[in-house]
Amino acid sequence: MSGLEFNARLRGIPVYPAAETYDHSPDLVKLASNETPWGPPPQVIGAIQAQLETLNRYPDPDKSALRRAIADRSGLPAARVTVGNGSCEILLAAGEALLEPGAELVHAWPSFSMYPHLSAQSGARAVRVPLDADGRHDLEAMAREVTAATRLVLVCNPNNPTATALPVGAIDAFVAQLPRRVAVILDEAYVEFNTLQDPDESLDLLARHPNLVLLRTFSKVYGLCGARVGYALGSEEFRLAVDRVRQPFSVNALAQAAAAEAIRHQDEVERRVVLTVAERLHVEEELAGRGLHTTESQANFAWVCLGDRDEGELVG
Repeated sequence: MSGLEFNARLRGIPVYPAAETYDHSPDLVKLASNETPWGPPPQVIGAIQAQLETLNRYPDPDKSALRRAIADRSGLPAARVTVGNGSCEILLAAGEALLEPGAELVHAWPSFSMYPHLSAQSGARAVRVPLDADGRHDLEAMAREVTAATRLVLVCNPNNPTATALPVGAIDAFVAQLPRRVAVILDEAYVEFNTLQDPDESLDLLARHPNLVLLRTFSKVYGLCGARVGYALGSEEFRLAVDRVRQPFSVNALAQAAAAEAIRHQDEVERRVVLTVAERLHVEEELAGRGLHTTESQANFAWVCLGDRDEGELVG
């Protein structure tokens, strides 16, 4: 033991679990991280290669070109676009900017495994609201948990890990009944796979709810997990708050170039979504044929309800 005295809050922060590694085999397929099977298209690879000779220079700390590309796609001013080293960086920075001891964070559970880190690192109180019987957010129950101490509410839609989604209208009504002083982050990492809505539909909510932030990623449908790029759409005030509490060069030059090019190729995004949704339905049908129930997935993965079965029964 080193004898070092660490922050007592660290005891409440679990180390993010690394996936177990196995010998490569054609019979094993890695599904745990919900990655896309397709790598970057040639144009994105070209954009990355074009940056290689300037790696002796720091990346743009303002992520200007990438923020403009996202702004062009979303129809929002670049000043309202926040870019981070994966959506997790933005999420954790938002927690640091909004939460403190005595404050409260409300989120559903089970949901994205990083959410508990926000309360643990800030000393805020986490209020976990169970999902409903269908594996969806119980928005009415979540609204009842909002108090004078609530600073932040997290909604994962589609939800990770249950893959379920709520209609945009339900999200709209939920945010409308909350105090405007409460920040609401709508985590839409899997929004492109959601056949219940157009990905642009939730953008309309930003005009009605200044306390709402949409959190998205280039890791899923864009296939840039290894580049680590996420972004948020919200107020300029939110962007400046996040920028104040994180390191300045967190998104490297290769990642910025890759994401800026990737978002321009929506035809490739649409192709991947069509193929993924078709395979999702196929997997659900195969599981149902084996007597296994799944939730109504609106993501690129399925939540299998094992009941009394052991995981080993799915193999072989």
